[in-house]
Amino acid sequence: MKVLLIEDVEKLGSAGEIKEVSGGYGRNYLIPKKLAVYATPGLIKQAEERLNKRRKLEAKQRDELRGLAERINGVSLRFEVKVGEQERLYGSVTSADIAERLSQTIGEEVDRRKVELGEPIKRTGLYSVAVRLMAGVEPRVNVIVEGEGGVSAVATPAEADDVETPADAETEAALEAASEE
Repeated sequence: MKVLLIEDVEKLGSAGEIKEVSGGYGRNYLIPKKLAVYATPGLIKQAEERLNKRRKLEAKQRDELRGLAERINGVSLRFEVKVGEQERLYGSVTSADIAERLSQTIGEEVDRRKVELGEPIKRTGLYSVAVRLMAGVEPRVNVIVEGEGGVSAVATPAEADDVETPADAETEAALEAASEE
């Protein structure tokens, strides 16, 4: 039995698609719950026309968004914020802050919901953040968060060698203790 889905049905398809389902599933579940209707030849033709229109529109949008993605990809956004102990920020840098700064930089509006930031940035450093414009169109933006006055946690390679990590200190202490014995 062929049915035209009126609403999205999990594990079956999305609204507007024509699907082949078993008779019982269609008659006893999909149609009574108004999730689908019988697929008549007229409805099938209409659904195919809508699907073709939707595909053309999506292709056009994808082309436009790819151009925008090329302008966005690799852009560096610098945020100077107040920093407390252990390079933790007073407040945070959110997806709304990133979207606003990005919009100012490229001159085109970017919705904050498009910026994929798991949770707000609360430490200084360099972050790579994805901007999901559309499925398959996902440029990345570099976000540099530093303390006011240019104090940065982003170490250059030469500085990174001079930084002593807690693990290095423990290893040195263990070596000294072993050599004294």
